[in-house]
Amino acid sequence: MNEKSPAYELKHLKEWIEKSPPNDPLAVLSVFGDPVKHSLSPQMHNPALKICGINGEYIKIRVPEENFTEALGLIRELGFHGTNCTIPLKFAALNACDHIDKAAQRMGAVNTISFENDKIIGSNSDGPGLVRAIREEFSIDIRDLRVMILGAGGGAGRAVAIQCAMEKVERLVLVNRTKDKAEKIASEIEPDFLDDNIHRDSSRLKVSEWSNTELANEIGNIDLIINASPIGMNSSDPDLIPQNILEPHHLVYDMIYSPSKTKLIRDAKSIGARTANGLSMLLHQGAISFETWFNQEAPIDAMKKGLDEAIQK
Repeated sequence: MNEKSPAYELKHLKEWIEKSPPNDPLAVLSVFGDPVKHSLSPQMHNPALKICGINGEYIKIRVPEENFTEALGLIRELGFHGTNCTIPLKFAALNACDHIDKAAQRMGAVNTISFENDKIIGSNSDGPGLVRAIREEFSIDIRDLRVMILGAGGGAGRAVAIQCAMEKVERLVLVNRTKDKAEKIASEIEPDFLDDNIHRDSSRLKVSEWSNTELANEIGNIDLIINASPIGMNSSDPDLIPQNILEPHHLVYDMIYSPSKTKLIRDAKSIGARTANGLSMLLHQGAISFETWFNQEAPIDAMKKGLDEAIQK
C-alpha cells in the first residue's frame, strides 16, 4: 500500500546533518513510529505541502522508544517544523514537551509535536479529529448525540471516551470485554457527567457488559455507535453487535478503515442505518496537525485525494 513512501532510520537523520546545512533539509515534517511502514500520513501530507507551496517533504521515521529524545533533537537540528507520533511513542512524546494542550493533557498522550520559539509544544488531534469526522459524515455535532463505544477499554476507546466527555455528549455508554477497564475509564471521566448533587448521572454515563442482552437493553437509547476495537479487521472476527438489534436511526462509525466495509458497516447499511469508516478520522486528525504547524487552513480535498489513492493501491 505504501511501498513508494520509505521509512527512514536515525542513521539517515545523522547523515543529513553531516551533508546538508540544517536550514535546508530534505524533509520538513515526519511521523515517528515503531513500526511505521504502514503509516499513510505521507500520502496525506505531501499533497498538502505541495498545494500550499511549502518546500519539503513529510517522511516516515522508525524511532525505537528509547531513541525518542535523540530523534526529536535530530529533526529539530535539521529545521523540521515538527512531527507526528504514533504508537508506541505517544506517551514518550508527552514527556518530551515543554507545553501540552488540554486534549493531550486529558488523554495523557501526544500525537503532534511542533517547535515554537525554542519550545517543544505537544498536542493531540485524535479526539478532535473524530469530532470533525462525525460532523462531516453525519452533519451533526457529537455533543448532541447519545454515544456507545465498543472496545472502550483499549487505547483508542479511551481516547474516544475522553473526547466524548470533553464534548459533554448527551449520553455515553462504555462497552468492553473486560468490564473493569471500562469502569476505570468511567471513573476518570466521571467529573464531566456529574449531576447537581455531585454524583455520577447514571442516565448519562454507564458501563455495560459486552453481551447481546446488555447491548439490546441499551442500544434503543443510543444515536451513535463507535467501534474502537480491532474486531472487524479480519473476515473471521465475531460479530460486534447482533444485526437484529441495529435500527435505521443509528449512526455507525467504525474506526477501522481497512477493510473499508467491515461486517458491522455492512450489517448497519443493510437495515438502512448511516455508516462511515475511520478514514475520515485519519484525515481530520491530519488536517488539525497541519493547521497546528502552519497556522493556516489545511487543504482537505488534496489530503483526502492522497489518502484515497493510497488506500486503493
